[in-house]
Amino acid sequence: MTQNNNIFEQSLDQNAANYAALSPISFLERSAFVYPHKTATVNGNIRKNWAEVYDRCRQLASALNKRGITKGQTVSIIAPNISEHFEAHFGIPMSGAVLNSINTRLDAEAISFILQHAETKVLLVDREFSEVAEKALKMVPNKPLIIDIDDPNYVGGHLIGELTYDAFLEEGDADYTWSVPDNEWDAISLNYTSGTTGDPKGVVYHYRGAYLNAVSNVMSWNMVNHPVYLWTLPMFHCNGWCFPWTIAATSGTSVSLRQVRPELIYDLIKTEKVGYFCGAPIVLNMLNSASQELKAGINHEVKVMTAGAAPPAAVIQGMEEMGFKVTHVYGLTETYGPSVVCAWHDKWDDENEAQKAKLKSRQGVRAPMLDELMIADPSTLIPVPKDGKSIGEIFMRGNLIMKGYLKNTSTTNAAFKGGWFHSGDLAVWHEDGYIEIKDRSKDVIISGGENISSIEIEDILYRHPKIQEAAVVAKHDDKWGETPCAFITLAPDAELTEQEVINSCKDNMANFKAPKTVIFGELPKTSTGKIQKFVLREQANDADRL
Repeated sequence: MTQNNNIFEQSLDQNAANYAALSPISFLERSAFVYPHKTATVNGNIRKNWAEVYDRCRQLASALNKRGITKGQTVSIIAPNISEHFEAHFGIPMSGAVLNSINTRLDAEAISFILQHAETKVLLVDREFSEVAEKALKMVPNKPLIIDIDDPNYVGGHLIGELTYDAFLEEGDADYTWSVPDNEWDAISLNYTSGTTGDPKGVVYHYRGAYLNAVSNVMSWNMVNHPVYLWTLPMFHCNGWCFPWTIAATSGTSVSLRQVRPELIYDLIKTEKVGYFCGAPIVLNMLNSASQELKAGINHEVKVMTAGAAPPAAVIQGMEEMGFKVTHVYGLTETYGPSVVCAWHDKWDDENEAQKAKLKSRQGVRAPMLDELMIADPSTLIPVPKDGKSIGEIFMRGNLIMKGYLKNTSTTNAAFKGGWFHSGDLAVWHEDGYIEIKDRSKDVIISGGENISSIEIEDILYRHPKIQEAAVVAKHDDKWGETPCAFITLAPDAELTEQEVINSCKDNMANFKAPKTVIFGELPKTSTGKIQKFVLREQANDADRL
């Protein structure tokens, strides 16, 4: 029998007194205990404090359990950035179920796929999305329980469910006893990518990663206690970059925003004293372009976190000149949102505004809770030189990486090949260790912060009887960051206009995914017949300069 000679492993086991699985739900319980009367959520004139939110989340969890929802089952939600969506980030995991927040911009076919792939048992639907939800549900053989979110601040839509959200809460107990997961590796949420090769992939988050990225957000942004956070970033996007849990960790205030419009944003910044918000470069550009009248009257510091398509330095400079402090981050759905941050150095304060904006436009270094980050050769995993010129793929590993893709073992294994997460994004490594994206090995178009699959658009185009060949690439756009540009070779003797192509796409997919530009002609190919997309990207972005 082998004797253990390590004195630090003798009678020093994990037990209930010295170990608990990490869970971001604990942040909610603490805020309700320490700051019960502090405002937790704001939705129009409806305000709830942390004690009230905690009770409502426990009621939601209890009601789900009473309806037979158990550990490992999926509860989906289609809703804007309102208080009920915030509560779902706590109440659903409290029940043991897995939260699936669905992109509100998707069409019925995509939503139907997600509901079936996730095996959704309960679906929460805001009235604004009742029509698309009804269409999607007609394609789902095993119907989930439908619960309507009947937000009094919204006019329109209709109720499609068995009961309303508030009525459902009444079925639950406010004193419901919840527990942390048995294992922090358990799934807490399911987020679908936009799909680069066909159907979207289901990215599974674990409790540990959700907890740590919530804390990482606080550290990356130097967040104060009781921050007032405005929801310009969709909660369906990587669970709002984990900010529902971050707000609970800091006992802050979650300010709802159904529609991302500059007049609403500026008004709420002033009236609610908003100090923090996140958004894609398109949101920043929209705020930059607003009238001076809207911008006037902000007398406190506002911090902005941006990611998506790399923000132009001019956009960052415009925000900084308004007095907003911009932090640039980078991440993917697979990394819980932000896992890389352009951490600032005091020595850069002396640079001119243009140079500071250029420095901030780089993606940066690993966030506090990301373990490792490198730029390397995708085949050998050998790091590239830190010379700002050598291009490699971005690789990450650690606690801020997903569990994997739901029901997709081969793709999960490929993503983790060699013990690193393969981002598919190409970048350079600067001498100071900061990374900067130069291209995307996956042909994903990031438009207004949302991923659009070029392959999905090409599939629609190839269905058209008058189109012989098609390829879609990203085209730079000052407003959206990137937009889809379609290159098309028509069938012999066929005729199509640009608008007819765009309309055909809009008839078969979510409108925001449709090409904004169509260019007709022969497609450049390699000797083996492969379409040269890098040539098309150059042509797409040169078109405006011709």
